[in-house]
Amino acid sequence: MKRREFISLLAGAAAAWPLAARAQQAATPVVGFLRGSTATGAEHLVAALGQGLRETGYVDGQNVVIEYRWADGYPERLPALAADLVSRQVSVIVASASTGALAAKAATSTIPIVFVTSVDPVKTGLVATLNRPGGNATGITYLTSALGGKRLEFLQQLVPAAKSVGVMVHPEQPSTEPLLIDLRAGAPLPAWSGSEHRL
Repeated sequence: MKRREFISLLAGAAAAWPLAARAQQAATPVVGFLRGSTATGAEHLVAALGQGLRETGYVDGQNVVIEYRWADGYPERLPALAADLVSRQVSVIVASASTGALAAKAATSTIPIVFVTSVDPVKTGLVATLNRPGGNATGITYLTSALGGKRLEFLQQLVPAAKSVGVMVHPEQPSTEPLLIDLRAGAPLPAWSGSEHRL
């Protein structure tokens, strides 16, 4: 995810907080941040979160608190982490991947969820439609799986003698199956001939 996209996401996060709820809260609002990865390697996202909040007038430790929850590469931990944020009564949950957003949506139907995802949020059930998300979740999607066939086409032009292509995917990511489907459909060979080994 690019830093600029994440900052845009966060600028919208503050707008997702209902004004009435903000007026009723005597305590400092709490932003929950949920991600399936480790904190190491995601420093740019943490910096972007802080910058996005500052641009809307919120400074961590002054007039807002950020609660980070990392699944450390174990997506099965996300439901418990999302439930923990809900129990803290956070004002909004920021999920920077679809797995975190889906866990947050399963944990609450009232706390606003702002997500960024590379999968179709309608197909995964995050939102009702792209133009009218409905519910308590909204965000940004950058659908890249639809470019899989085009990538194969470019690869064939660059390396016309290539007979096989390896694709590394995470089997539990919601974006995996759409990517593989698109690759199969866009394969420049007469038919998908690759074998699949999922770890």
